[in-house]
Amino acid sequence: MDFEAAILDREAGYAMLDVLQDQATQNAALPAVEKLAPGFTDWIVTALFGGTYQRPDLTLRERQIANLAALTALGGVEPQLVGHVKTSERVGMSREEIVEVFVHLAPYVGVPKALAGLRAAATAFEAAFEAAFEAAVEAAK
Repeated sequence: MDFEAAILDREAGYAMLDVLQDQATQNAALPAVEKLAPGFTDWIVTALFGGTYQRPDLTLRERQIANLAALTALGGVEPQLVGHVKTSERVGMSREEIVEVFVHLAPYVGVPKALAGLRAAATAFEAAFEAAFEAAVEAAK
């Protein structure tokens, strides 16, 4: 039986990671994972960002909607959900669209999980505001 070769492009994975996450977000998560489980970070980046994200049939925006929905349904993964809210903004989703994803999920995943998604969004939005404020203060010096 012949199978199409999977795309696993390490270089493309790290390039995609740079598109999706700013350096501060990467530095907040990846070194700790690498210290705890050496090599696992590289596997994640290569397999996920250099593999799954390289498939052509979904846009980055569509992938983020799927990620927000999956993480919200899963529950208990708020740090990752906050990160994906930030990534959603990076790929062009408005805050209103992000909020609407969580509202839309309520009848499917339950109100408590949808509210957890909204809390994650609020946390991400607040962090972005604080970062912008700090940058403005620095620029004014």
